Amino acid sequence: MNVVALIPARNEAERVGATVRAVRALPAISRVIVVDDASTDLTADEARTAGAEVVTTPRRLGKGGALDVGLAVAADADALLLLDADLGASAGEASRLLDPVLDGSADMTIATFPRPERPAGFGLVKGLARSGIRVLGRGLETTAPLSGQRALNRQAWRAVTPFAFGYGVEVALSVRAARKGLRVIEVPTSMTHRATGRDAAGFAHRGRQFVHVARALLRLAFER
Repeated sequence: MNVVALIPARNEAERVGATVRAVRALPAISRVIVVDDASTDLTADEARTAGAEVVTTPRRLGKGGALDVGLAVAADADALLLLDADLGASAGEASRLLDPVLDGSADMTIATFPRPERPAGFGLVKGLARSGIRVLGRGLETTAPLSGQRALNRQAWRAVTPFAFGYGVEVALSVRAARKGLRVIEVPTSMTHRATGRDAAGFAHRGRQFVHVARALLRLAFER
């Protein structure tokens, strides 16, 4: 079975190498594709050195756009594994996501993370995403609505793509999967990533997230 890992990355030179090495060590993985979203650091070099296939976008496309570029390269995939570039060695936990998809017990899996020691924000973006998925996704309940760590079989990824704009990717995946009647389950993992803090950069990031999620939900409300 052709199982392809897609990893969008922007300025993740410090962690993308460890992420790629951890994913490549998973027995089920056939290819690891890193989409370098016009990074200004050595993300592409680090990913390539770690053994990934690297596709670099000519300009910044955002997460959804980068994933669409990667999907065009991985169009023959029987299953997709979507991962963030900053997971580091904890990306090895992705095997937990793949198992239910590969054994046929789920069409899409979503990773949940351990509870953080201290909250990074006030939960506004997560609350909006969770509520939007419930309302537009036929009552689908999610504890990790913004988790970018997912595995999808071919039926699922063909049903839920193209990817939504920017940080609206995850809510669109969940809503579309629920509307198609696909089997979606959340899987507990011990994955870790670089969390944003309660500083100016963190609030700016969550502000962009909020706008992108709201935009995705609005589009989904009118999507046939």
